[in-house]
Amino acid sequence: MVKTDKVKGFQDFVGDEALKRAKIMKIIQEQFELYGFEPAETPTMEFEEFVKGDNPNDEAVRDVFKLEDRGGRKLALRYEFTFQLKRIAKNQKLPYKRFQIGVVFRDEPIREGRSRQFIQCDVDSVGSSIKDEAEILAVVDGIFKKLGISVKVYINNRKLINEILVSENIAERDREQVIRELDKLDKLSPKEVADTLSGHKNLPAGNLKKIGAEKLVKIFTGKEKDFVKYNFYKEIKELKKYCKSYGVSVEFRPFLARGLSYYNGSVFEVWSKELKVSLAGGGSYLVDKVQASGIAFGFEPINLLAKVDGDKTKVQIISVGQDKEAIELAGKLRGAGISTILLLDKSIGKALDYANSKGVAKVIFVGAEEVKKGKFKVKDMKTGKEEFLGEDKILKI
Repeated sequence: MVKTDKVKGFQDFVGDEALKRAKIMKIIQEQFELYGFEPAETPTMEFEEFVKGDNPNDEAVRDVFKLEDRGGRKLALRYEFTFQLKRIAKNQKLPYKRFQIGVVFRDEPIREGRSRQFIQCDVDSVGSSIKDEAEILAVVDGIFKKLGISVKVYINNRKLINEILVSENIAERDREQVIRELDKLDKLSPKEVADTLSGHKNLPAGNLKKIGAEKLVKIFTGKEKDFVKYNFYKEIKELKKYCKSYGVSVEFRPFLARGLSYYNGSVFEVWSKELKVSLAGGGSYLVDKVQASGIAFGFEPINLLAKVDGDKTKVQIISVGQDKEAIELAGKLRGAGISTILLLDKSIGKALDYANSKGVAKVIFVGAEEVKKGKFKVKDMKTGKEEFLGEDKILKI
């Protein structure tokens, strides 16, 4: 017997769960399109060399699924969408505003809320400025409002972080590791981070002790007014100004760093107030030496929190010996954009059970009496109310 068990880290979604997921994706896509972003589709499989790119030691890159075809070519499944922008953004009129919704893969340990195949929803603008970043955050704000999820949007700037580290005499070779530790201030106490910095095996402890790890942590946990003196705070100020124009509330988080390997300016992260987890993250980066900005949404936690229901089929038609007329009526309803289930071969009892199981709102009976009168019995499955309606009124329900 063929084994039908799912591979660990991969899932099936059906019924109400699948409908809800489809609804969330629809809401996200509609918001992307409202702001003029156009869709893109890219292969799930690429050459391994292209997938690894310039950052083969990045944690996500290390987790790619590696494959080999019959020709012995080394291939890999995509682990995100951003690296593929290097190819599809070429020769595009700038700004190239694209979105992509689809599956990505990571061969990593399984834990709660983490699958090996998952949906990613990306929106990016290639050829961007801080003004475009604010618009992307407006898209983000609109999506979470539509989904009924309360969030906080945090922003920072990598140029500002580097400026502070230079001013505090942190050697260039040490900055990446220092940033990596500072980025943990949302999870660890200032003392824990300071202790790690002053005794980290990858850092010259004498250097950090000299300048004072505690002082460094104190700077990055300071109040916003304390950062006005730095030159690149002006970019934080500008982003906040444009976000305000869009009616988007953002909060400055000075230790927020995100991906160390490619962000070169603004960074942002969206956090759930309810679960205290990140729901989306992004920032500004280069695509073949062209400035770009974007954000990726974590679909699974969003699906967990979204206050939406999937779109159920609105109408079910039951043919009672009148298949031709039932098919014609179903065609008219579908032509009017009304989702319709047509059952030609079930008893009335079984057909009503089926309608209940699918959450159908209204059932229409097409029998000889209805055809003769030119009016069809319509049953509201929630209230149980029944009435006879002509085609014109049915099309308006």
